[in-house]
Amino acid sequence: MSLHLHNSLTRRLEPFAPLDPACPTMYLCGPTVYNYVHIGNARGPVVFGVLAALLRRRYGNLRYARNITDVDDKINAAARELGVPIATITDRYAAAYRADMAALGIAAPDLEPAATAHIPQIVAMIERLVASGHAYAAEGHVLFSVGSFAGYGKLSRRDPEDMLAGARVEVAPYKRDPGDFVLWKPSGDDLPGWDSPWGRGRPGWHIECSAMAADHLGRTIDIHAGGVDLQFPHHENEIAQSECAHGGEVFARFWLHNGMLNFGGAKMSKSLGNIEKVHDLLQAHPPEALRLALLSAHYRQPLDWSDALIEQSVRTLDRLYGTLRDLAGVDADATIPASVEAALDDDLNTPKALSLLAQLASEARALRSTLGDGGDDAGADGARARLATLKGELLGAGLALGLLQQDPAAWFARGASGDDDARIQALIDERNAARQARDFARSDAIRDQLAAEGIALEDTPQGVRWKRA
Repeated sequence: MSLHLHNSLTRRLEPFAPLDPACPTMYLCGPTVYNYVHIGNARGPVVFGVLAALLRRRYGNLRYARNITDVDDKINAAARELGVPIATITDRYAAAYRADMAALGIAAPDLEPAATAHIPQIVAMIERLVASGHAYAAEGHVLFSVGSFAGYGKLSRRDPEDMLAGARVEVAPYKRDPGDFVLWKPSGDDLPGWDSPWGRGRPGWHIECSAMAADHLGRTIDIHAGGVDLQFPHHENEIAQSECAHGGEVFARFWLHNGMLNFGGAKMSKSLGNIEKVHDLLQAHPPEALRLALLSAHYRQPLDWSDALIEQSVRTLDRLYGTLRDLAGVDADATIPASVEAALDDDLNTPKALSLLAQLASEARALRSTLGDGGDDAGADGARARLATLKGELLGAGLALGLLQQDPAAWFARGASGDDDARIQALIDERNAARQARDFARSDAIRDQLAAEGIALEDTPQGVRWKRA
């Protein structure tokens, strides 16, 4: 079976083929870096990281971008409260985000564009929208004219009144239509801002992703992914401004949306206050168990998050790593089973892939128990050969899901990801950002955490050096 993905734009499962067979393109909406992210924010990076790895296996290459939103009113408020520049806030929490994602076994994207590094591209896109009649300036703002784009609403399929209510837009007197959304807004002396044809100001949230995606991946990208909560208004607005800025060219061919995490019977969200931060969970639980928990339900479905789910994931990994520990004397190379690839080809069916992985482990345990000390007869030789195949497929199935890649001894010692160079460096970067923000408690806590893992830090004039004790 070839790769099939559920396209939110068409509401259908469709065969996927990239525009350029040599290099698919994918964009995932990343974090707004003003605080630690909650575990719901990690579901997309985990699941779509599995997709990114599949695309690399299938096509040999991929251009995968996951952005950083580093200019936003929440960031401004956090910086004002602490009396520091916004970069102090954004550098700290961007570093924390990278560390948290690395701990969860999420490979870094090929590209990590930041909004503040793309102001010229954002301004240029807004200028094209104004020149083509799709946007207008009013009282220092520039707004997109929703009525100028006949396709507005094609992703979320909402009627105009529902879209207006769902967007929670400000019905300002300078708007021609209540649903028009901001592309550029003015900044006073107390706010970050950049020069533009409309005066000193800063970009709106939606235009940032459109400009960064176009700059790094082209006018039409293969896959745009994100949480279902972003479908409207963020992704709807991205489509409108991107297609209008580029003469009607399709912005994204496939739209993929992961479902939300529920916690305590309600959607996990900062506004409700029912969140669990990845940063805190990583201190209390093995990172690999959190990753397994996030993969346990199909990505498009809601996932009920609970301590019981984490505990079940730990027990599952105990069994799987126990199997690998029992097979320590069996030589095998990781080979991804065709059945696991087929499950992932079916719209990233990770629950099916996990079920197949469990079956491989179960067969391996049963076969291992029949061998005992082993004999030299042909039947025993055949069983050992089969056992080697099963171990290779077990490792390969884990590889496809980002699981079972550490030594069993490290798992049972709960040293999950402790030897991950990328994670260690990300923690060091977070420590540096915390020191710049004069958050010495956090800086010291990171040093203590690394020391407990056997990582020694040395502060030198050239930067921080680290080594394993």
